[in-house]
Amino acid sequence: MTTSSTRYADPDGNPYVENPPTDFEPVESLDPAAAAEQADRLRAAVREHDHRYYVKADPLISDEAYDALFARLTGLEDAFDLSTENSPTRRVGGEPLDELETVEHVAPMLSIDNSTDAEAVREFDQRVREGLEAAAESGDLPAFDPADLAYVCEPKFDGLSIEVVYEDGAYVRAATRGDGIEGDDVTEQVRTVPSVPGQLRGDDHPDRLAVRGEVYMPRDAFEAYNEELTERGEEPFANPRNAAAGTLRQLDPGVVAERPLDVFFFDALAWESGDDGPDASDRLDASSRPARHSDVLDAFESFGLPRNGRVAVVDGVEAAIDYRDEILAARDGLNYAVDGVVVKVDALAHRDALGATSRAPRWAFAHKFPPRTATTTVEGVTVQVGRTGRLTPVAELDPVDIGGVTVSRATLHNPAEIESLGANAGDRVRIYRAGDVIPYVPEVVEKRSEGTYAFPEACPVCGADVERDGPLAFCTGGLGCPAQLERAVEHWARRDALDVEGLGPERVEQLREAGLVESLPDLYELTVEDLTALEGWGETSAENLIAELDATRNPPFDDFLAGLGIPDVGATTARELAAHFGTLDALLDADEAALREVDDVGPEVAASIRTFFDRDENRAAIDGLRERGVDPEPVETADGDALDGLTFVFTGSLSVSRSEAQAHVEAHGAAVTAAVSGNTDYLVAGESPGRSKRDDADAEDVPVVDEAAFADLLADRGVDWPPGDDE
Repeated sequence: MTTSSTRYADPDGNPYVENPPTDFEPVESLDPAAAAEQADRLRAAVREHDHRYYVKADPLISDEAYDALFARLTGLEDAFDLSTENSPTRRVGGEPLDELETVEHVAPMLSIDNSTDAEAVREFDQRVREGLEAAAESGDLPAFDPADLAYVCEPKFDGLSIEVVYEDGAYVRAATRGDGIEGDDVTEQVRTVPSVPGQLRGDDHPDRLAVRGEVYMPRDAFEAYNEELTERGEEPFANPRNAAAGTLRQLDPGVVAERPLDVFFFDALAWESGDDGPDASDRLDASSRPARHSDVLDAFESFGLPRNGRVAVVDGVEAAIDYRDEILAARDGLNYAVDGVVVKVDALAHRDALGATSRAPRWAFAHKFPPRTATTTVEGVTVQVGRTGRLTPVAELDPVDIGGVTVSRATLHNPAEIESLGANAGDRVRIYRAGDVIPYVPEVVEKRSEGTYAFPEACPVCGADVERDGPLAFCTGGLGCPAQLERAVEHWARRDALDVEGLGPERVEQLREAGLVESLPDLYELTVEDLTALEGWGETSAENLIAELDATRNPPFDDFLAGLGIPDVGATTARELAAHFGTLDALLDADEAALREVDDVGPEVAASIRTFFDRDENRAAIDGLRERGVDPEPVETADGDALDGLTFVFTGSLSVSRSEAQAHVEAHGAAVTAAVSGNTDYLVAGESPGRSKRDDADAEDVPVVDEAAFADLLADRGVDWPPGDDE
């Protein structure tokens, strides 16, 4: 068992580490001192649970128990204004940024020389040995024994390189590599990555530590996320690296928090303790640093910084080349993208003696993998239909071996891509494949056909018309299209929609093929007898599914909307629509102008919603659901119009959570926006307000009021503050 000195929380002194109680007394029953003490313990415990779950993959408690601890911590921080900069609750994302600032790195983030040729690695080894011998002869190195030369070998991750800085163990900054000297400040974005600790473990860390790492999207998470994008009718990412890079450069940390990013740390850029301050000329020349890079990585692990488990220390260049071959063979089984391995001199004194050129260290070399492409013939093109009706063309190929894997199909992405390539059956094409990327066609290398593949004008599954939307194409059959129906039922049952347990893809397909579910409303006519007549169904599983479906007959309005699978309407937009319109009938009757009055609903989303509701097949499905007793619960949209015509923006910490404040004023007729503009009436500034919003308020002559003045303003209009006083 890990000792308490290297844990965030000692189970002997913290009740929330092992078998934690979750039946908390009401927050309002605590005094400030007791609340602060409990919040401190919860923060330490949640950090420990985050580390065990995200870094060690060895959780101590159930997801339900973790959620209860996290919710309690959030409640305490909101109620007693106890939030701290590096609290685990900050992982949900902060306020959107106006732009990414540029910051200078603690130390240069250099490139690494590379080659796919093993002989180039042997030449690197020879240069290292000659350099160390020369350094020993000149006195720059006390001595050099060739037997002491060891290399650290590690996978070369194909993600986004970052610098993360800790001071006194606390997370203070993160930046992208940029040009190696300066990078984009992504502090708030990286803060949301679950495996990046907000506080280092233990107390043996240096006073100032700057580490280099690689942010990536795990392969399984990438595939699941791409599937979600495709189902929403959005363009999927081409590969995990693009997904990670595109995510980390989002201006809204809340968006980053919702995407499945992870990180590996693999080098120290600064290691300063004692008298070694931020002005030290050589930031790694500190007496407290480990002697070897392998020791640095071990220290990372004790600090709670995730390192890769496939790192190896080897003797000699041939062992390093063998390591590269082992990783190449294991490549497709890894849950992260790699494009080679990195070979590094282990002893830091040797590194110091070797130094670096203006662009690359002399003590490291990347042995890259060969590209994985092949040329083959397109035998035909098929078109797949997704849940939203999006049509995706797929090239059927003369099977070809790429990196030991037989590839017989590759995506052509969309009609516009086919037109750009000029591809058709019979053409010779290049296929690109990686273990974490769907095989695709980057180019036609030999045109053997006449013309370009003619994209169908009718859905290949249901025969409905096909509509083009920019580069994409969609079936207009809606829920009447069998291909869309299966995916629509799966979507209806998802956890972030109606949450119907026991209705996975295989069972949905079985129900449709048996003729039991030909439309979404048919789900609510299923009987135990219907199900038990099918293969693989017992009476208990049948009764459980019927009970699950019955429990969704009066769902929350926003869950109902999310379950319908309206293009461009996720859980957040569904909540906004439900809160604004209150009832399904009001939403069904809303024109595009009325829809655009909802926060975050612009012209394109409004048109998408209106188009969905105007299609006969979709209205028939909604009517059918209601006829079978499935009707969403209405939402109270307003307690009055006392604040009608006012627009507020909130910044900083209030006595209640931001969401409670927003819901309270909206219930009385006010509007709340995320950014200050000329239409804003008041900026309400709590504790630690954001500078940019205050600057915007000054520029737009928007009054800035603190919470006390805000309460007086509401009182003048007959609205009590804080929420709950007038309930």
